[in-house]
This record gives sequence, C-alpha cells and structure tokens, in this order.
Amino acid sequence: MQIIIEVIKTKDILSIIPLLSKINTKTQPELLKERVLEMASLPHYECVGLFIDDKLSGISGLWYSTRHYIGKTVEPDHVIIDETLRGKKIGEQFFKWIDKHVISKGCEAIELNSYVSNPKSHKFYYNQGYEIFGFHFLKVLRKDKKFY
Repeated sequence: MQIIIEVIKTKDILSIIPLLSKINTKTQPELLKERVLEMASLPHYECVGLFIDDKLSGISGLWYSTRHYIGKTVEPDHVIIDETLRGKKIGEQFFKWIDKHVISKGCEAIELNSYVSNPKSHKFYYNQGYEIFGFHFLKVLRKDKKFY
C-alpha cells in the first residue's frame, strides 16, 4: 500500500467532492461545488489529500489565521478518511504529516472543531494530543435559519 500525502492543487480541488459529500449530506451538490471553489481561491486556505495507491482516500482543509491568544494557528476542517481505512492508523499518519506541514509554515497551534455527535473523532483527537478548551457556537444568519 503506497501512501502519499500532499496539498491538492487548486485546479484539482473538485476532486474532494465525493469524500466531502460523505460528511456533508445537507448542502446541495451545486452549492457545495461553488463553496469549495471559493474556498480554494482564498490565500489562507489549502486542502490536503491522502492518496492510497493513487486513490484519494482522505482530505482535510487547512484554514490559517493568527490569534491574539496563541499566535499563528491552523484549523483542520472537513477532515475525513474513507471509512474502509479507519482503525488502521492512517488518520494518525495523516495528522503527523499535517503537524509537520503546518509547523514548517510557522504555526504555533492547531485548533479544530468536532461535532458532539461524533464521539469516535473525539477519542481520535484526544489520542493525537488535543484537549478541549471550549465550545464552538454557531448562529445561522440566513432567513431559513438552517444549517447546510
């Protein structure tokens, strides 16, 4: 099994849609594509792909910012590993690569969100050295008040 982890080129960003659609089942496909294209055009975003035998099998967006309380940070977002690969230490390899990658970019910390309905991810992140320091709140401003 050959594993390659690398930043996905902007021109190839729509290749993440099949994996992203597994965790984002509420957003209409065309809107999801539109949002992904917009994200990929932003200077403080990149998407990392985990390829196994040339097949895209994992993704994580990376959002860079500077916070007054910790310095330069990155937020992994829409993290997914193909469900057939879970429990095989692939996610651990993926996050070790992400750690090295963002350290090389000067990051001092990683912050991430994990849905309360996903306790398996909580255990994974604890095992990777993450701690809970707060809660993530969301207020939907659209008229329909829906989260999608």
